[in-house]
Amino acid sequence: MLIRVPGPNEPRSSEITPHGVYVNRRAFMAGAAAAAAVTLAGCEATTEAALKPATKGQPLAATRNQGLSVADPPTPWESATTYNNFYEFGTDKSDPALNSHSLRTRPWTVEVGGLCQKPKTFDIDEILKLSPLEERVYALRCVEGWSMVIPWTGYPLSALLKRVEPTGAAKYVEFLTLVDPEQMPGTKPSFFGSSLDWPYVEGLRLDEAMHPLTLLTVGMYGVVLPNPNGAPVRVVVPWKYGFKSAKSLVKIRLVSEEPKTSWNKAAANEYGFYSNVNPNVDHPRWSQATERRIGEFRRRKTLMFNGYDQVASLYSGMDLKKNY
Repeated sequence: MLIRVPGPNEPRSSEITPHGVYVNRRAFMAGAAAAAAVTLAGCEATTEAALKPATKGQPLAATRNQGLSVADPPTPWESATTYNNFYEFGTDKSDPALNSHSLRTRPWTVEVGGLCQKPKTFDIDEILKLSPLEERVYALRCVEGWSMVIPWTGYPLSALLKRVEPTGAAKYVEFLTLVDPEQMPGTKPSFFGSSLDWPYVEGLRLDEAMHPLTLLTVGMYGVVLPNPNGAPVRVVVPWKYGFKSAKSLVKIRLVSEEPKTSWNKAAANEYGFYSNVNPNVDHPRWSQATERRIGEFRRRKTLMFNGYDQVASLYSGMDLKKNY
C-alpha cells in the first residue's frame, strides 16, 4: 500500500490550531495534545462519520444558474453539515454540528441601513421572496487548506442592497452576525480557546458586494440553510476565503470607511481585509499553494480567485500581495 506523506507546507486540517488556541499558551498545549491524539488515531474521517448530519429542512424552489456554477461534483451533504468553521458554536470543525441545534431561526430579521436612502429591516420570509431564487454550485475554500463544493440557493446580494438605495458616500458594506451566548456557546466570555470579539464582523468593498457572484444565501442542496452552515441567511463570496462569507446575518450596514473585521482585528498579519484566494500569498503558518477537497485524498493546486476569473477586473492595478 502506498501512503502519501504531505509536504512540509501541507498541513492536515486536523493539525491546524485555531487562532484563539494559538495565542494562548496553555490552550495551545492542550490543543497540541488533542491534535496529536487525532493524528495518531487517524480519526478525522471517523469523527465526521460519527456525527449526525443536519436534517434537511424546507425545500426551496430555485432555477440552476449554469453560467455561474462549477461543474465539479458537490461535496456530500453529510460532510458539508458536519465539518465547518462556525466559531460561535466552538472552534472544532465538529462543534457546529454538535452545538448549533440551539439556534432559533424564527423569528429572524436583518436590518439594512447606514449610508442609504431607504433603510429597512427585512423579515426572513420577506428576504426569501425578495428576488427569484437561483441555485449556484460554488466551491468555497477555507484558509486552512480545505475546500467544499456546495449547491447554494439565493440571489445576488445586489438585489437587497438596491432596495435600500446606497448613497454616493457608501464605499463598503459591513456584515454583522448574531451574538447570543444563550444560543451560541462559543460567544460566552468563559469559552475556552476563542479570542474573537463578538459580534462577528465582516466586510466588502461596495463593488465586491454588488458583483453578480456575491450571493445572499438562504439555502443549500435545495433546502433552507441548516444551522451548522449559517441559518437562516448568510452571504457567500466564492472567490474569497470562507471566513469572509459571514453566517447568521442580523445587520448589514453601508459605510464610508473600511470595516474593522473580526479576523483582521484578531490577527492582522494572518487575515487581511481582502482575503482573496491567492496561491501566491502564503498564510504565515502554512502554504496556500494547494488545497484538499473534502472527500478526496489528493491535494489539488489552488487557483487564483478560487478559479472565479470574472472578478479579476475588480483588483486591476492593485498589489494583491500587499492587499492580501
